Amino acid sequence: MSKVILITGATTGIGRATAEYLTQSGHRVYGTGRKPFTEVVPFQTLQLDVNDEASVQAAVSQLLQREGRLDVLINNAGLGIIGALEETPDEMIEQVFHTNVYGLLRMCRATLPAMRLQGEGLIINVASIAGRMGLPFRGIYSASKAAVEILTETLNIELKPFGIRACSILPGDVRTNINAARLVAMPPVSSPYRSWVETMNAIVNEEVSKAEDPIYIARIIEAAINSSSPKIHYIAGPFLQRFSLWLKRFLPSRFFEYLLRGNYGLK
Repeated sequence: MSKVILITGATTGIGRATAEYLTQSGHRVYGTGRKPFTEVVPFQTLQLDVNDEASVQAAVSQLLQREGRLDVLINNAGLGIIGALEETPDEMIEQVFHTNVYGLLRMCRATLPAMRLQGEGLIINVASIAGRMGLPFRGIYSASKAAVEILTETLNIELKPFGIRACSILPGDVRTNINAARLVAMPPVSSPYRSWVETMNAIVNEEVSKAEDPIYIARIIEAAINSSSPKIHYIAGPFLQRFSLWLKRFLPSRFFEYLLRGNYGLK
């Protein structure tokens, strides 16, 4: 059955792949970006900045005027960051949380009245495996994605009486352009963290460049949409990254931390 779907951050990466894939599956997809799309795409497009309340309200209003309903909201827009917690400026931290957390809530507030009126709807939040552990020099990103998971659980409880469900997708590394958009709080040369931050940035860039195509996330999102009872969390990363979550669950915390530090050369 064809659904009306709104996807934030659909200019590239997971959002773009998902918008194209769901369109091919017969859905009415609206992909959004902070700036107008400069190329022809197979889905409908809207200009929307999740950090701008007026922009969010205008885009959602435009979609509802065209379609008369909204079945699925996919909160995909996100921002990465690398930096030592001690030396990451407040401005960068706020930028990440405003996009990854406040932007998500802003989208929910704008779309929930229509879903509640319909008596049904689905919210899919793109979180991250990184949100399940405190990764070195990625703590702000991990914290923002952990918040997404908790908010998803709360949404699912609060919205169930209205026939609305919420779930999250937890990707691991995905081959996207996040490297170009990621914030890097690069310490000064005199900082004791300088070499570690440089190394971490290089490691993450390499991992992302060699990661799987985002189409595999699009397929998991489609499975959640088609499910009559979607799971609250879909862990979607490569095997080793999913296995790391199993290790974290069952290993003593100090031993897991030892393994994690070793993986990033921080012993």
